[in-house]
Amino acid sequence: MAASLQLNFKPFKPQLLNPNSPSKPSPKFSTIRCAAATPSKSYTLTLLPGDGIGPEVISVAKNALLQVGSIEGIEFKFNEMPMGGAALDLTGVPLPEETLSAAKDSHAVLLGAIGGYKWDNNEKHLKPETGLLQLRAGLKVFANLRPATVLPQLVDASTLKKEVAEGVDLMVVRELTGGIYFGKPRGFGTNENGEEIGFNTEVYAAHEIDRIARVAFETARKRRGKLCSVDKANVLEASMLWRKIVTSIASEYPDVELSHMYVDNAAMQLVRNPKQFDTIVTNNIFGDILSDEASMITGSIGMLPSASLGESGPGLFEPIHGSAPDIAGQDKANPLATVLSAAMLLKYGLGEEKAARRIEAAVLDTLDRGYRTGDIYSSGLNLVGCKEMGEEVLKSIDIKVFASA
Repeated sequence: MAASLQLNFKPFKPQLLNPNSPSKPSPKFSTIRCAAATPSKSYTLTLLPGDGIGPEVISVAKNALLQVGSIEGIEFKFNEMPMGGAALDLTGVPLPEETLSAAKDSHAVLLGAIGGYKWDNNEKHLKPETGLLQLRAGLKVFANLRPATVLPQLVDASTLKKEVAEGVDLMVVRELTGGIYFGKPRGFGTNENGEEIGFNTEVYAAHEIDRIARVAFETARKRRGKLCSVDKANVLEASMLWRKIVTSIASEYPDVELSHMYVDNAAMQLVRNPKQFDTIVTNNIFGDILSDEASMITGSIGMLPSASLGESGPGLFEPIHGSAPDIAGQDKANPLATVLSAAMLLKYGLGEEKAARRIEAAVLDTLDRGYRTGDIYSSGLNLVGCKEMGEEVLKSIDIKVFASA
């Protein structure tokens, strides 16, 4: 199953939407050709800016991709499409068919953020978040990789003591298309006492657990060789099956040390001793919660990227933060999680590891030079907005920063 982490390394030929079709949202294409390196490869990326701060951070990440592409000889064609609340306002649905088609026909998808107060009272099928679930299902991306690394430059921004946070480097592998978020039956009803009830179903098929477990074992094998499977097998039958299948697969990975932990203990251990973790694999809802908890160990949710991969087709790459409507349009957003998501796109989605490392090095260099957005700011450093942070990253995407590439 080594291919699980390399599924998207072999891009397919995109079949782009006809931009002249009057019945479809008009896509925006951008390309760059730079004499510094004649493009030898070309990729089509679907950009989904979404809502709130999404357009701001996507703009920064797009510029970073163009800059690194001009150096590495890569041409990018961007197909920008509406999703989430923006799509609701434009088309009446959170994920237009044209947007999903464009995503499927691209080499990779980069998402900004979706949601906002404006749509909170919509019916469920008209909520921006429904569009995200539909996108994940449509792309058949089942493995969500969420790294949480405490960078030396930001260790003081963590809410944990320095000796606890320093050196933390873990990866949460979250199952993304099963479990209670998708299980049926679900809905509303009335119980025997005449009371209104809401109900959901936590259900996993054996093959869903098997495939995410193999991705996690492969991930752990490429890191430090330790995998912790998180479940609630003392209470939930779905977790009992989860533990049984993960344990049965372990013999195929003798170089990976497998452990099991109940989710309530895992939540506690993440703040008590996060350095004990290397790779964590868990179900959809537990992964949703634990990865957000892990993000705060790093100092800010605005620093963390994610990659969602499937067995074939394009991957979905996005920052794990939300749309932050309170600061939208004020140039206060931290774009680094989206920039690092672009790096994951290059690495896991396109197999362009050198270009990915160049972006990662540029982010570190920008932090080394003391630039900070408000969420990671400390006294004595340079407080900048979203646009200026992006400009500083572009300055760092340079041969001198990554001479050893």
